[in-house]
Amino acid sequence: MTHDHDLVLRPTAAQTEAALNPPPGRNGGDLVVETLAGLGATTVFGLPGQHALGMFDALRRSGLTYVGLRAENNAGFAADAYGRITGEAAPLLLSTGPGALMSLAALQEAAAASAPVLAIGSQVPAAGLGGGRHGYLHELRDQQASFRDIVKSVHTVRTPSQIPSAIAAAWESALTAPHGPVWVEIPQDVLLAGTTLPVVTAMDAAPHDLPPRPELTALAAHLLANAERPAIIAGGGVVRSDASGKLKALAERIEAPVVTTFGGKGAFPWEHPLSLQSWLEDRHTTDFLQDADVLLVVGSGLGELSSNYHTFAPRGRVIQIEADLGKLESNHPALGIHADARLALTALLETVGERRDPGAAERVRTVLAKVRERIVAQGLTLEQHVLASVRDALPDEAPSFWDMTILAYWAWSAFDARRPNTMHSAQGAGGLGYGFPAALGAAVADPTTPVLAVSGDGGAMYSIAELATAKQYGLNVTWLIVDDGGYGILREYMTDAFGQATGTELARPDFVALAESFGVPALRTTPEALRADLAKSLAEQGPSVVVLPAVLKMFAPTHR
Repeated sequence: MTHDHDLVLRPTAAQTEAALNPPPGRNGGDLVVETLAGLGATTVFGLPGQHALGMFDALRRSGLTYVGLRAENNAGFAADAYGRITGEAAPLLLSTGPGALMSLAALQEAAAASAPVLAIGSQVPAAGLGGGRHGYLHELRDQQASFRDIVKSVHTVRTPSQIPSAIAAAWESALTAPHGPVWVEIPQDVLLAGTTLPVVTAMDAAPHDLPPRPELTALAAHLLANAERPAIIAGGGVVRSDASGKLKALAERIEAPVVTTFGGKGAFPWEHPLSLQSWLEDRHTTDFLQDADVLLVVGSGLGELSSNYHTFAPRGRVIQIEADLGKLESNHPALGIHADARLALTALLETVGERRDPGAAERVRTVLAKVRERIVAQGLTLEQHVLASVRDALPDEAPSFWDMTILAYWAWSAFDARRPNTMHSAQGAGGLGYGFPAALGAAVADPTTPVLAVSGDGGAMYSIAELATAKQYGLNVTWLIVDDGGYGILREYMTDAFGQATGTELARPDFVALAESFGVPALRTTPEALRADLAKSLAEQGPSVVVLPAVLKMFAPTHR
């Protein structure tokens, strides 16, 4: 009988020869990039800085592709999207102090959306760590403390020999469900220190599986098969674990209606007879879900947006499958199953019996008809036309990235993503400036398909500098900027709450002329011409900008 601890990986003669004769001129920075390559990385994002130059110099001696953005938060958003699209850990190389801190908003979004970002930041020389008294440029008393509340794990390096193991541990952490950002910190002198260590080869950092406990899935299967009015809420965990096919099979097996959360867009076919779509800010949907005698929640913590602003109060038995232990039963008592969505759905499919419910599809049609009637009664034809034009212009397989803007709020509820993992927004943390740099990261991940970014004029100004990045790398991103002269959603919130808005009106540039000054083709469109103009821009290679001057209104949600 062979035990794991009996297995010894013996190097080949060639590997031994290479280890005994490493190439000259290498340093700690080389160990960083060699480790990334050994883990399977092909692309890194980032921005150079004084203490991080050892890493960046080593890039030119590696086979890694470097994509440099103009601000660290935008580099973080690009890495976030790369991780979402590929399912791989996206390396993000940062400098110390201001450069590192600039990434915090992006890493918060990655944490909230469970995007695997491997952030590697430099530090002041090791002798200066911990005190804040040495006067080094960019010095912080405790840089890690700024990241510890955001990332999944923090990994500290103090010598060159620690670099491969620290990065490998961080990689494993980032890709173990739930995915998320991690932080590795390496002092400047460690990155610059010469090394005679062997070149890092393949690294084993496979993420841990998170299977469900069988007694829990057995009970869940029994409850679902014998329910009178089952329903399913599918969250982002279904998309991240590539479990959309499993979800569809389960829903059809037990004939249960499915609602997808805003983070779970595309997890279930929009036009399926059992699809309640994503109208979570509608009382008709909320009431339907509350009436379920067994509610299966997969890959969602039922947070603010997924619970109709915490007005959702389920009356039946809740089964919650969630990889993030902190979200398990955090908002509602449930049969909590701590597991990866795909593994848990697979276990349910192996156990659950068929359940027939001839009236399920009709109940779904009734709810959707009530939702449509309510929206139609609000007279918001411009908004519905604009969103439909975007959907018509965008190829089914093309990913889209939405900033925090009124059109995105409409899209959360009303946009048919058509494919899993194609619609992404900043609704995890809710910061501005996500859409365009994230779209750039997606275009790097898959250059074969166009990518759409959607921003308002306020959010667009957060990342306007990345037009230079888009042009430099020839990325296939079309940026739709809806120009309403301010922070439109905040204008609505303040007007509704206080009778008038303060601080929401903005002077802004001529976006078409500005884009053209970067060498990026741009045009100004109208609601009537939007579909054709957007389709044409998406079909052309390279970056482009489409500006739509329009004041859109939000539909009135119903929380009570």
